[in-house]
Amino acid sequence: MAKLYFHYSTMNAGKSTVLLQAAHNYEERGMVPYLLTAQFDKRAGEGRIGSRIGIGKEADTYAPGEDLLAKIEARLATGPVACVFVDEAQFLEAEQVWQLARAVDDLKVPVMCFGLRVDFRGELFPGSATLLALADEMREVRTICHCGKKATMVVRKDASGQVVKDGAQVQIGGNETYVSLCRKHWREAVGDREPRTAT
Repeated sequence: MAKLYFHYSTMNAGKSTVLLQAAHNYEERGMVPYLLTAQFDKRAGEGRIGSRIGIGKEADTYAPGEDLLAKIEARLATGPVACVFVDEAQFLEAEQVWQLARAVDDLKVPVMCFGLRVDFRGELFPGSATLLALADEMREVRTICHCGKKATMVVRKDASGQVVKDGAQVQIGGNETYVSLCRKHWREAVGDREPRTAT
C-alpha cells in the first residue's frame, strides 16, 4: 500500500544520503525511482541531489507553484515508477504537500520526503508543517550536538561566524552557514534566557 513518508532532521544529519541509498535499493531490485529536488538549491549542481559524503544522483526539479500531482502523472505516463523521492521537502508549499498526498492516494505511488523540520529561528517550515500533518509515517534522521545529545535545532551563522537571529527563512547553505544543536545549546547560541510567549 502506498504511503506518504516524511524523513526529517536538522542540518547535516545525512537525509540526502539516506534518500540516495533508498533509491539505490530500488534500482538494485530492478525498480525505477523518481527523484525530485528543489529547483533553486544548486549546491550539488542543478537538478542533482548530493550528499556531504560525496555521492549524488541526477534528479528532476520542482519550483514554487508547480503542480506536483500533474508532474508525477506526466512522469508515470512515460513508464512505471516504484517510488517518488523528494529532497529538500521543507521548501515545498503546503498545497504541493497536498498534491503529493493525492499522488499517494489516487495514483497509488509511494512518496518519500526528506527535509528539515525547523528553521534557524526554531519555527516550522510551511512544507514541513504540512508534512507533519499529512504524512502516513514519519521518521527522524538523527544527528548529534557537540555535547553528544540529539540535535533538534539549527543556528545560522554569518560570514564572520556570528549567530544570526533574524532574516529570510530560506537561505541555501551548508556547514559554513548552519550548525545543528540540541535545544539547550541552541537557546544559549541565540541568547534565549526567558520563556518565549506567543505573539
